Parts: sequence; structure tokens; C-alpha cells
Amino acid sequence: MNGMFRSLLVANRGEIAVRIFRTARRLGISCLAVHSEADATSLHVALADHALCIGPAPASESYLRIDRIVEAARLLGAEAIHPGYGFLAENPRLPEACAEAGVVFVGPSAAAIRAMGDKAAAKALMAAAGVPLVPGYHGEDQDDAVLAAEALRIGFPLVIKACAGGGGRGMRVVERAEAFADALAAARREAAAAFGDDRVLLERHLARPRHVEVQILADTHGTVLALSSRDCSIQRRHQKIIEEAPAPSLPDAIRSGLAEAAVAAARAVGYVNAGTVEFIVEDERFHFLEMNTRMQVEHPVTEAITGLDLVEWQLRIAAGEKLPFASSPPVRGHAVEARLCAEDPLEGWRPATGQLLHFAVPLVEGIRVDSGVRAGDAVTPFYDPMLAKIIAHGETRAEAIARLRAALDHTIVEGVATNLDALRAILAHPGFTEGVPTTGFLAQHEGALLSPPPPAPTEAILAAAAAVLEAQRRLAWPEGSGHRGPWDRLEGWRLFGSARRTLRLREGSRTIPLAIAQSGHVWEITLEGDTHRVEAYEAEGEGDLRVRVGDRQFRTRSLVLPGSVAVSLPGAGRWRFAIVDALSPPEGDAAGDDRVASPIPGRVAAVLCSVGDVVSRGQTLVVIEAMKTELRINAPVEGRVVRIDVAPGDHVEEGAELVQLAPSGEAATGAVRE
Repeated sequence: MNGMFRSLLVANRGEIAVRIFRTARRLGISCLAVHSEADATSLHVALADHALCIGPAPASESYLRIDRIVEAARLLGAEAIHPGYGFLAENPRLPEACAEAGVVFVGPSAAAIRAMGDKAAAKALMAAAGVPLVPGYHGEDQDDAVLAAEALRIGFPLVIKACAGGGGRGMRVVERAEAFADALAAARREAAAAFGDDRVLLERHLARPRHVEVQILADTHGTVLALSSRDCSIQRRHQKIIEEAPAPSLPDAIRSGLAEAAVAAARAVGYVNAGTVEFIVEDERFHFLEMNTRMQVEHPVTEAITGLDLVEWQLRIAAGEKLPFASSPPVRGHAVEARLCAEDPLEGWRPATGQLLHFAVPLVEGIRVDSGVRAGDAVTPFYDPMLAKIIAHGETRAEAIARLRAALDHTIVEGVATNLDALRAILAHPGFTEGVPTTGFLAQHEGALLSPPPPAPTEAILAAAAAVLEAQRRLAWPEGSGHRGPWDRLEGWRLFGSARRTLRLREGSRTIPLAIAQSGHVWEITLEGDTHRVEAYEAEGEGDLRVRVGDRQFRTRSLVLPGSVAVSLPGAGRWRFAIVDALSPPEGDAAGDDRVASPIPGRVAAVLCSVGDVVSRGQTLVVIEAMKTELRINAPVEGRVVRIDVAPGDHVEEGAELVQLAPSGEAATGAVRE
């Protein structure tokens, strides 16, 4: 390890920091963390050798404070700073501050970051380097009228993008001229909030685009390598959720052309370290999209097929080492990654918050899990909603997809809503498994992918009941406790015959009564008039049960919590049931339709109504920004605005009232918050 630094501070959090620590520790490097007040007990802090709090929960007051990060490096004795792949990773002021402080920056030069950070300037640079571009407007004049005229010249549909943007922030697809002004205002607002820069560029929106990117590695000795390709076309809100490598179904000429263009882009800016060049591919043509001057979230799929640890090579390059190969290593097999996020796909992919009551992903052959959370952690509104990346590798694409589907089948997350069912549906859809998905895949197949799941089958209900009954049995008679007598048995005891009782499970609005009779380790469970003889035994693996129903046996993964039970069946799906307490009072009525509340903690980005306005059902009244997303809060009914309780810039909690409506026909006078 001659020349390698001895201590590394990661200027990031969560899964990103945990991932970098894993490699640094293997290389014998001391791991140093920074954290916000909200992250004091987080996993990345627990795994660090030393950690320092640098500010309150909002990223603008902690993780985005370059001065505090550099000071933390000084206080903790860091020889190098790794920016991760978010927050400050593409801010040129961080490597400049590192140079001033005498600390190694693990990443490209400030000049390279600055050259590629401005999307409009980067496109001009790429055009000069001979890299093909999507037709559009990348000019300096940002007057609304000029942009509107350029939009008409380009034609619709088109895409508005933030010049300083990334990760889908400040990006809007506009289908027709009438919607351009509103979309431009929203893109500017989001770009200003995310990057402090509301400049935008315009590009033609291609009809059937694929999002394909190339991972590059470049050392200080002049070697620049393109490491295969990745397809990242499965996106929601212009942010990726499924990625795979190598990109499937690319003609050899396109594949080699992408690699050559990526290397040319890197050389054009004198790039050093790991980076990603992104392209739009349509039919037999490709166009430069942008260059991310950092590692990407989806880098594990490239690692899986090349056998390289890209973080290790980031560190080695930063320490001055030379890449040991002059050409890209050969690829082996195929890899697919799914981003498991705290969000509700059935509610427009709305981010979710709460406490993770349980979090378990099976670790089996061919599966890698990168995560920064564990059971008991809080998912807050301050940061990205991603909980984990689940990566599968196989000899073929079909094998990798099958392994990933099996892992997701047995993943259980309780406490927050997730996109787990949507990920499973995507991986099972013929348009993904047998076709070549484009960036419009989710919109094209939304009905099939995001429909509510069908009612649980009999096997799932019986498995859930068995899991609850077995958990109760273990609670009553813990292992090693010995037999203490009939009074300790939760299922009751009778001098003659079996105790009988009723277990009620609820799935959505459906209540499922189950009549239970027990004899030893066997339950007779009556469901909808049919009686089933059920037994359950612990299987190898946490939460695994082997359930016997009559003469048939099957394996289930289950989780029993106070008030709920979740089960999954191999290849069939996952279901969650509430355990109905017969003594609990009925649930209260939902709030009336006249109350417009925030579904999540966040910041009020805009108020789009005034007291006295008559609004229609579905009209956007307030825009909330939370977890890197703008949420449009719409009117639940037609009515008149009688009160507004928030103003732009306010921070609101979940459930906070935003606007009061008087439904149509009701006369009312209103007020607005001063």
C-alpha cells in the first residue's frame, strides 16, 4: 500500500458511506464519518472509526457545508476526503477547499467538475469533441420569451433540464406548447431549490429513448478506460430504479461507439478518477446526455460483470497509482440492480417516512445488498428515500433477473411503504424480460405494474395464520423453559377436547375470520367453510417457516409484529395482514374532503391558489418539496378556497393542514395566514 493514505473521511451518509467504508476498511484505511443531528445513530456512523456531528438535519445546514466538512477532516485527522456520489460530489468548491487544506480529494479536478457541471456548457464542449448531441437550445439567454420561442423551434414534445442539474431535479417533459410556461416555472423553481441556479436548457424529447451510460476510469498517467455499458431506462420521476449491465440488445457498432465517445468526453476535460458518461440511444443512433463527474449509485452492476472494486480504484488513483491494465477487462455474465425505496407507487411514487420496524433481504448466492439502514432506523423527510440496492449477478440476463426476483420475493420491510411490489412487477413483466425497455416503460405499462395486488390466496392466509399461531406458541413456551402447565398456554386449555377461538386478519378493507382448534402442534383452521389441518415448523433462515397444509408442504418467509403479519411465498408474492384485536375500538372516520393536508413532512415550495378561488377537483393547490421530490397537493373536491394556512418556505409536518375548502354550494368567507 505504498503511497496510500491512512485515513479517509466520507463526506456523505447512509448507503453511500457504508459502501465506501467497506472497501476502505479492507484496504486498511481508517474510516471517518460526518453526520447531521438526525443521523447521530445511523448505520454509517456506527460503522465509522470516528464520527463528528456537523449540523442540523437539513442537508443545507450539514452535509452541504463545505467549511464544516473540511474542518471535520482537520479535527479527525483525515488525509483524504471521498465525496460519495451525492450532495457535494459534483461541487467544484470541495476539491478546491481540500487543496487549500492539504487534504487529498478522491475524485476529479475542480476544473473537470466545473466543465461538466454546467449542462449547457458541457454540451458545447462535447460538440467540439465530436460527440453527437440531441438537438436543442443550450444558450445563455434565459428570458422566458426566448425559451418559449426556442421551444416552438425545437418542437414538442421536448424536455426542460436544469443547467446545473442531475438526478432528475429541475427536469420536465412538455407534451404541448400550452403547458410550457407552467412546466418552465416548475423546473426553474426545483432547480433553484436544489442547485441554487434556475438556468435551464431545452432538448427534443425522443420517442423511444433508452438511457445507456458508460463507466469510465482514468488515472493520472494518461490511461482512460470505458468499462462496458449500463442500461438505466426504467425510471420514475426521471430517476432510475432498475439498472443492468451490460446494456442488452445493443448492436456492436453502437456499443463500441458509446465507449469511444465516453473516452473522448473524458479526455476533452482532462478527467481523472471514476466518472459516468450518459447517453440517449434510439434505434441505431446515440446522443450525449451528460457526464456525471462522480461514481454512480448503479456502479455495483459494473463491478459484478468486471470483477473490479471501483471504489478501490478511486482510492488508488487518488493516491497516484497507475491502472494495471491498458484496455478494459472482459465482462462476465449479466447483473441487474433494483433500488428499494421508501415510497408509495400507488400514490404517484410519493416518498414515505416512518420507522423501519423490520428490514430483511435474503443474502444468497449471486445476491449483493448495499444498504445504509437497519431495523429500528427512522426514515426522515430530509434525505433520499432509497433504503437499499439489491444486485443480482448471473451467467445470463435471464438468470440474473430470476435471482433478483427470488430475492425480492423474500424481502420483508415493515414500518414504511415501499416500492417492493412495483419492482417485482417490473422484473416479471414480459416487456422487461423479453423486450428492450425504454424510458417510457413505466408510463406505457402503468396499469399492469401499479395495480393493487389481488386478494391473498388461501395458502397465504393459512401461512399468515400459522405464523401468528407459532409466534404465540413460542411466546407462551419459550425454548428451554420446560413445561409449566396448562395455565401458561395462550391458546387456552380444556379438560375435554380442544380449545376453540377465532383469529381475524384484515387485508385492506376485507376482514378474514379464521376458526382455530388446536391439538398439540396441529391446528385445524376453518376458512370460508373449509377446514384445513395446518402445521408449522421453523426452517433454516430468519423468519422462515415450513408450513404443512394437509399433505402439501411449502416454505414461507414471515414476520409477526404487534398488530400485523407479513408473509411471502416463493414465486407467488407477498402479503401483509393486520391482526384484528376484538377488544380494540373501531377506527375513527377519515378527515373530511374539505381539509387539504400534507401527506409528508417537507418544505412548502409554492402556493398556487388564493382565498376566494373556485377550484376544480384535482387542481394543484400547494407544492411540497420533500426527499428530493416535488409533491403536488391537489384539491380533493370542487370548491372555494376559504383559508390558506401556509406560505412558501414554511416547513410542515405530516398531516399539517395546508388549505381549507368549502365544497361547492357552501357559502363561506375565508382567511389567509398573515
